[in-house]
Amino acid sequence: MEIEHLRELVKDDLEAVNALILETMKSPSRLINEIADHVIHSGGKRLRPLLVLLASRACLYQGKDHVMLATMVEFFHTATLLHDDVVDESTLRRGRETANQIWGNKASVLVGDYLFTKYLQLMVEVGDIEIIQLLIGIAPQMGCGEIQQFDNLGNTEMSVGDYFDHIRAKTSLLFAASSTMGAMISKAGEGIKKAMYAYGLHLGNAFQLIDDALDYCSDAKTLGKNIGDDLASGKATLPLLHALKYCDSKQQLIIRSSLEEGSRHHLPEILETLKETQSIEYTRSLAAKEMDQAITALQILPDSVYKNGLMDLAQYVIHRNY
Repeated sequence: MEIEHLRELVKDDLEAVNALILETMKSPSRLINEIADHVIHSGGKRLRPLLVLLASRACLYQGKDHVMLATMVEFFHTATLLHDDVVDESTLRRGRETANQIWGNKASVLVGDYLFTKYLQLMVEVGDIEIIQLLIGIAPQMGCGEIQQFDNLGNTEMSVGDYFDHIRAKTSLLFAASSTMGAMISKAGEGIKKAMYAYGLHLGNAFQLIDDALDYCSDAKTLGKNIGDDLASGKATLPLLHALKYCDSKQQLIIRSSLEEGSRHHLPEILETLKETQSIEYTRSLAAKEMDQAITALQILPDSVYKNGLMDLAQYVIHRNY
């Protein structure tokens, strides 16, 4: 499943988003321009803007404000990536050196802050109170999710329930907001708004589950970042939580000590343990269930190529390899 045919459905809209990104992020500051350009044009999938555009069209929107919403979401997401790479001490993203690796942590955080102000500027410019309330509502939850994840680094006693709480906050809420904004800007009924929120939430869960699986079953060239980054950061994601439940005591000790130390030293042994316990397959199976729930939520929408696009997007999310 490739994403190009989905982009083709909203080709003109995406071109308008790219133009608005370039126009909005311009600054008198050389450093802002360099870092923002590096991150914005680093080959990302632009899933969240695509989600806004497809959702808007699927809900029969005919205006132009969805372009601003999609741009706004991309600025917010990019700002969080800049901050995340500093917190995680990441050196590689999307196959390129991270901004913090090139320009340092201070510059990356400051430019992330700048992009966040651009997100706020666009949000006010759209001026839809319902959308503003939605975004203001999820922002503290997302921030709290990141803090909880940081607080749980090296924690090998985390439950699967805690894990899902974390991915909901750090990833799925922004997916849910992106799809729901499409319904809101279209002035759709409450039933459709709730369905689009459910779609985005399950889509985000599926996306993060696959992301966490790929960290242990892909390669750096394909994935665009270092394999075992989560292990090196001390993040107990679902593949490891599942493996800990079914592996032997020696394997448990290796996983626990690696997470506590934030070390890739035993990555080959851990990869073998994940294979023996079928933890990657288990993680993928849960992602597939989330995909099914996302697609089911779309049944309320009228039939259209854009509804089909949203269904295909859910398929893409779980079958991607990067």
